[in-house]
Amino acid sequence: MRSGNNPQRHKKITDRNYSHRVIIPVYIPEIKGYYIDSFKIFKLCFQSINKTINFQTAITIVNNGCCKEVVNYLNELYKNNLVDELINTQKVGKLNAILKGVRSSKEPYLTITDADVLFKNNWVKETMHIFNTFNKAAVVGIVPQFKLYESLSHNVIFDNFFNKNLKYTKVKDVKGLKLFYKSIGWNDDYNQDYLNYNLSLTKNNTIALIGSGHFVATYKRNLFDNNLPFSNYLLGGTSETIYLDLPPSKKNLWKFTTDGNYAFHMGNTLQDWMVNFEKKIDIQNNVALNFPQISNTLRKNKPISYFIKQRFFSRLFAVKWFKKMFYRAKGLSNNIAKNY
Repeated sequence: MRSGNNPQRHKKITDRNYSHRVIIPVYIPEIKGYYIDSFKIFKLCFQSINKTINFQTAITIVNNGCCKEVVNYLNELYKNNLVDELINTQKVGKLNAILKGVRSSKEPYLTITDADVLFKNNWVKETMHIFNTFNKAAVVGIVPQFKLYESLSHNVIFDNFFNKNLKYTKVKDVKGLKLFYKSIGWNDDYNQDYLNYNLSLTKNNTIALIGSGHFVATYKRNLFDNNLPFSNYLLGGTSETIYLDLPPSKKNLWKFTTDGNYAFHMGNTLQDWMVNFEKKIDIQNNVALNFPQISNTLRKNKPISYFIKQRFFSRLFAVKWFKKMFYRAKGLSNNIAKNY
């Protein structure tokens, strides 16, 4: 039986009205073998986020079947109000963990990050600067990589093909670019010209690189449909392409990456420089930022535009003469264009 009235009846929910949310799926099933350093690396990741976000940002962590030691740590973060939301699941896969975080979030901007990213100061500021500058920006990454425009971003090139401000510009942080590829196990035998030039679009003296990766990036919330089915993959497959990479292109929106490098990919091996870098990060919690106002109404797909700009136009870049012509027209020398 029920006795008395529930004291919560008719009380309104207190809403802090965050402008931005960071979603971190975490899968550390054990602290040995492949995962021997993963817990320490995740701690650095979280600490770097906690220092570099401001009061307008909340954090969601999705525990995707972690071991007891990690779960205890996550519970402490939540207990101490360092995490706004903690979602516990049992190994549902990385993408499905992300979807759980997205579905429970209403903030207009969502940063989705792997648990092995070390954030630098001003990453949120620089991300929002690009959103403020380019109205069609839907995704902004913070770690430059080689030729990101080839990853479902040909619509940006199509829309700006005759724009003189679409051109190859000098890489701003060569050391950071090298470090990223070292972190994913590459040798230094790639085309060295990739370290010197990257395709960018400039507006109002703001340089944005075309395209974005998805191990860390900020998305407009209205890209995501809450009715999307869960993925069948634990990791990889087509899941991240379908759910994170395709939506901007299908909606004729643009993907960018900051010209500067504002995060490091740590991988699964802890190094002294990572620990030393995290200690030097400045705390930026009280710095107010300008988050552009956007509607949370789901953006509709534009199938005709997608077919012309992505499915058809992108095929031209498989044609050698066209690709070389484009390289030359957008600022690369003839010698570099031959093998770029």
